[in-house]
Formats: sequence, C-alpha cells, structure tokens
Amino acid sequence: MLDVCLLGTSGMMPLPGRWLTALMTRYNGSSLLIDCGEGTQITIREKGWSFHSIDTICFTHYHGDHISGLPGLLLSMGNADRTEPVTLIGPKGLERVVNALRVIAPELPFQLKFIELTELEEVINLNGYQIKAFQVKHNVMCYGYSIYIKRGGRFFTERALENKVPQKYWNRLQKGETITEGDIIYTPDQVIGPERRGIKLTYCTDSRPTKTISDNARESDLFICEGMYGEQDKDTKAKEYKHMTFREAARLAKTAEVLELWLTHYSPSLTRPEDYLEEAKSIFANTKVGKDRKSVTLEFDQDE
Repeated sequence: MLDVCLLGTSGMMPLPGRWLTALMTRYNGSSLLIDCGEGTQITIREKGWSFHSIDTICFTHYHGDHISGLPGLLLSMGNADRTEPVTLIGPKGLERVVNALRVIAPELPFQLKFIELTELEEVINLNGYQIKAFQVKHNVMCYGYSIYIKRGGRFFTERALENKVPQKYWNRLQKGETITEGDIIYTPDQVIGPERRGIKLTYCTDSRPTKTISDNARESDLFICEGMYGEQDKDTKAKEYKHMTFREAARLAKTAEVLELWLTHYSPSLTRPEDYLEEAKSIFANTKVGKDRKSVTLEFDQDE
C-alpha cells in the first residue's frame, strides 16, 4: 500500500492555513517528496509524519514556491542525525540550483545524489518505486511525475506441482529469481501468473493541459493536478502564465480515465476553492478539493 499526503496546496505564496506546494508518499519504509515549498517541514510535523525517512525528493521545476523549503528541511534532517544518502531528482540544472541554496545549509552529515532530467520522458527505479518523469508545458522547464508500485503475479500451487518445481524453490521463484539445478531451469512463470495491476499516482502542477499529461496519468488511482484558478474570468490569465483552471484539470482527469482527482496549487486570490468545485465535478464526477494534509492510503485491488 502507498500512503499519500498532500502537504501544501498554495501556489505563489503561503497563506494562513495553506502552505506552499509539496506532496509526500510513504511505501515500505521509504518516504518520497515531490516539491518542497516554504513550510514543508512544518506541515509534515502537523501531519504527524517524520522527515527522517525521506530518501527521495523530486522537483517539478525551480520556481521558489516549489523549492524554497529545501534548505531548512535538509538542515532539520541533518540535525536529526540522518547519515543515509538522499536522492534528488529534477530538471537539468538541479545540482547547480541546490548547491546555490545550500549556501545557508553548507554542512550536512549525509550525501546528496543528483539525477538530472533531460529527456521528454524518463523512468527511474528507486526504493521500490517506479518513477516516471514527463515534461509538461510551463514557462520554464517543468516535469510531472507518475509513481507506480508494481505487483507481481499470483502464486499458484497447482502450477508449481504441475511443473514439478521443488517446494524449496517456490519462495525464490515468487521473488522473480530463475534457478538452475543441474540440467533443469526453473523460471518464475512456472509458479506465478502474469503481473497484476499495481498502484499508480500521478502528480502535475504548473502547466497548461497537454496530451502528455493525460497519457501519463492514464488509469491512475489518484491524479493530483493543479487548479490554479476556479473562476470563469481567469481563463486568459491561466493561458498567459501557463497554468490550469479547475475545468481544464477535470477534462484531463476524464480523458485519462483516472479513479480520483485532487485539485491543488491554488492562486492566493482563490480563498474558497470549494465554491468552484461543482463545475469541475460536472466534467469529472470524482473531483475533490485538495487541502493541506489531505491524505489517503492507496491499496492493491483485492479482487486480483
């Protein structure tokens, strides 16, 4: 299962009760952040989660409302006696940007590893996650992310017996290992069925709607997407500044056939996003207003 918490939902500037953009996931002892706006470590504490287990931080882009909380978070992690490396992922220029921010956090007791994105789409396998980064359409280089938790095939005792697989190898084969015993080769497909549907989360902020987004969000269990503006008269502004409206996010969710949409990254002028929810729901029924620390646990389909 994948724990998901939308830590901050504000765009451009923090507001009382609304911190800047950040998302946190937890899976199998590993914690991952996407973006780290101002107030991220505060809202993590308000949620009751720990930043000590964060081993991966992904950045959509390098505007201040998406990265300004990083130096303080790194210092807090260091002060909590963290020594394990932290992997940072983001568009080209990541190491230069982070090192500039570290002027105020020069000494850390752990290593920072950098993965800089340069392609239209890139896949990174890390700590049990499959992370897919895909370029979106903002006024600077910007990426969305899909996080996928794979799920292996179901074990079939009858298949193992039919293929005369010794019981001592069943567990290893379930883990994907191929085993050779003399002239005999045992393969995972002799004891397990095809890979089952896993868990998929897609996150996108600061972009105009594009086919790339709907393609990568396809059939996500949860799609978290910016809704910078809810008001009808902000369509022109959304286009000018390369952002999205509630209605545009809902159309992407509908096209992608996701299970659920959470809106986030609101304009400071949008103080009551719930007032504009119904119009988005008329396009995609399972649209919800994201709020700071809104959380869910995504689980594997028990019927598979």
